[in-house]
Amino acid sequence: MLEIVVKTENRGRHVRVSAEELAGLVRRIGGDGDRFLVVQQIPDLPDVFAQVWHETGDDYTLEYRDGAADRHFQAMVDGPEAVIAALTGWARSEAGWEGGLAWSLLDMGPVREVPPLDLEEDERVELEKRVREVLVGGYASRAELTELAEEYLVTKDRRPVSREQAQVLADRLWLERVAEQAAWRGETDPERLTRAFTVLQEAGITARENFTCCRNCGQSEIGGEGGPDARGFVYFHTQCTDSAAAGHGLMLLYGGFDGSPETTAAIGHEIVAALETVGLHAKWDGDPSRAVTVTPLDWRRRLVD
Repeated sequence: MLEIVVKTENRGRHVRVSAEELAGLVRRIGGDGDRFLVVQQIPDLPDVFAQVWHETGDDYTLEYRDGAADRHFQAMVDGPEAVIAALTGWARSEAGWEGGLAWSLLDMGPVREVPPLDLEEDERVELEKRVREVLVGGYASRAELTELAEEYLVTKDRRPVSREQAQVLADRLWLERVAEQAAWRGETDPERLTRAFTVLQEAGITARENFTCCRNCGQSEIGGEGGPDARGFVYFHTQCTDSAAAGHGLMLLYGGFDGSPETTAAIGHEIVAALETVGLHAKWDGDPSRAVTVTPLDWRRRLVD
């Protein structure tokens, strides 16, 4: 699999696709509403991406940005195979992947200077603390972190952080976390959790990570996530994620779609078994009215986009 995320005009999002799947996406574009792909590395890095635009009957416009707006390049390509070769090489970070194409440097205009944040020290500390908390949770994208940084200190009469300032802050903290995770080796506990949830999903238990903002919303919305054959559910919401990221373990909420205590208890036992199979420890006394808690838990979730 390629360590990339591919986003399409029709709002598709494809994570860790194979080279063959990437090729299929390139060959597919051209029709109305499906004319471009944007390709980002995993983890996403600021101002690093490749993209291609194509309308049926025309050439392909292939572009990549290499870390800054003044390093944005474009090439016109007459067929999909050369585009596929270039994007696959870019995704694999192969030396010389850009060779064989006539690249030109695009003038993206002057880069706007972003003024430093004008915040009291306690506000700055509070803002960075909250952005780091969500960042360590591991589910937020760079765009979502930017929105959080922009909106977190807003009051009725004051908007102290601009969109550009928020992006600078979010990207700085994001890159710090990327550097941290570069030292991680092997499978992490959140990845083990995802494996357990995948097994449960395949067994007819609707399993969702970081689902909704709270228990009330989760309980009201989880039914809409399951297929017709789903027997029950398990999920954790964003407050649970915050707790896990802070080192307090992870609370899992679960139940049977028929509402019976017997089904809920059976679902609970399946959850515990799935967790233990992947090497995670679950704390649960068998009472269907009590949550399953995953503890101890080393919450190191790798960033994606």
